Amino acid sequence: MSDLASLIPTLATASWLLVAVGAVVVGLSKTAMPGGGTIAVGLFALALPAKESTAALLLLLMVGDATALWVYRREPDVRTLVRLIPSVLIGIVLGTIFFANVGGDTVRTTIGVILLALIAVTVWRRRAARTKPPSADGGQATTDSPSAPGSPSATDSPSATGSLAVSGSRSETGSGSANTVGSGTSTAPAPTPGSSRLGIALGRAGYGALGGFTTMVANAGGPVMSMYFYAMRMPVLTFLGTSAWFFAIVNVVKLPFSAGLGLITRDTLVMDLMMVPLVLLGAYCGTKIARRIPQRVFESAVLVLTIGSALALLII
Repeated sequence: MSDLASLIPTLATASWLLVAVGAVVVGLSKTAMPGGGTIAVGLFALALPAKESTAALLLLLMVGDATALWVYRREPDVRTLVRLIPSVLIGIVLGTIFFANVGGDTVRTTIGVILLALIAVTVWRRRAARTKPPSADGGQATTDSPSAPGSPSATDSPSATGSLAVSGSRSETGSGSANTVGSGTSTAPAPTPGSSRLGIALGRAGYGALGGFTTMVANAGGPVMSMYFYAMRMPVLTFLGTSAWFFAIVNVVKLPFSAGLGLITRDTLVMDLMMVPLVLLGAYCGTKIARRIPQRVFESAVLVLTIGSALALLII
C-alpha cells in the first residue's frame, strides 16, 4: 500500500478540490454544455502549473470524448466535420509552435480576446439578420423554413465573421424535433441566395484554424467551436453530437504533440486515473440535462458559458 500511496501526486487540499470539480465539469461539458469546458481549463490552471495543466486536462477530455461519442454516436453533421478538418490541423500546428515559445499568461489573454470578439460579432450579426426587412423580390429567407432537400445546408453557412447569412430562427413551438435522438441532421434555415461561397469557406476555415489553435495551446477550443455551431443554429442533439465527434478526433490528434513537448508524466497519468470516475459522473448528469433542455435555453447557456470562459481566461 505504501508503494501505491507514493505514486499519488503531492498536491494541496485546495488543488485536489479544484481538479475534482474540474473533472466533473469536463463530463458535463462533453454531454450537455459545450463551451463550459473552459471553466475546467481555469480550474486546472489554478491547481497545477500552466503547461502541465493542459496535458492533465487533455487526458480527461479524451475520457469525456469517449462517453460523449457513445451517447451521441448517431447525431453528428458529418459533412461539417469533414470540411473543418484541414483548417483545424493547420491551427493545431500553429498552436504547437506558439505554445512552445510563449508564456502561459500570453496564451490565456490571446484566447480570451479572440473569444470575446467572436461572441460580439456573432450576436451582432444575428440581431442584424432578425431586424432586416424582406427584400421586394422575396429573396430574403423566411423565418422558420427548414432547408429543402438537396439545398445547401445551413450547417455550412457561417460567413467570414461566423454568423448565419439568414434571418430568423428555428421555430420554438414545434414538437421538439431538435431533441429527437438519432435525427443527425440540422433543421436550421437555408442560407440566402446571396450568400458567398468564398465567404462561407473563409468563415469555416477561420473558425477551424482558431479552434485548432486554441485547443492546442490551452484546451480552450470548445467555446470557439461552440460559436461556430451556434451560428449554424444546430438542434441541441446535432450540436452536441457534432461537437463530440469533432473534439474526439482533435484530441487524439493533439496527444502526440503534447507528448512530444514532454507534458505527459507519471504524476499526470496517476492523477487523471483517479479523476476518471468524476468525469463519468459529470457526463451521466449531462445526458439527463441535454435531452430536456429547450433550444432557446441551450443557446443562451452556450453564450453565457462562452462569455464566462473568455473572461475567466483574461482574469485568472
